[in-house]
Amino acid sequence: MCHVIVTCRSMLWTLLSIVVAFAELIAFMSADWLVGRAKPSSSEEVEDRAGGPQEPYRPTLGIYGRCTRIPHMQLSRRDTLCGPYAESFSEIASGFWQATAIFLAMGIMILCTVAFVSVFTMCVQSIMKKSIFNVCGLLQGIAG
Repeated sequence: MCHVIVTCRSMLWTLLSIVVAFAELIAFMSADWLVGRAKPSSSEEVEDRAGGPQEPYRPTLGIYGRCTRIPHMQLSRRDTLCGPYAESFSEIASGFWQATAIFLAMGIMILCTVAFVSVFTMCVQSIMKKSIFNVCGLLQGIAG
């Protein structure tokens, strides 16, 4: 019975480790870190092609990505363009955002490594008399 509980806990920990690593990666890639105020639409843009009210445009900025409105495509459903604004690391918005990018990237690398190692904890639970769970838990705490 004890072995079944340990196996279920390690499977749950493995699954959650993978989910958290992907969630961090998605958050890093997101352009929704700063969301601007809604821009009012002009009278001809108030309704879209389907006849319903169009959502107001909100400019967004992320660590290295942003979303901007494409002026000549305002009547289409895809009137915003999202992508990187920084071609190189030095073009990231500020020194604080550069530091954030470095720390997030290091944390994501650690979390992805732990998620990868956690898959192997199903078979091997200790190496050199050290519990892999304790080491990985410490690494997750550092990455957080």
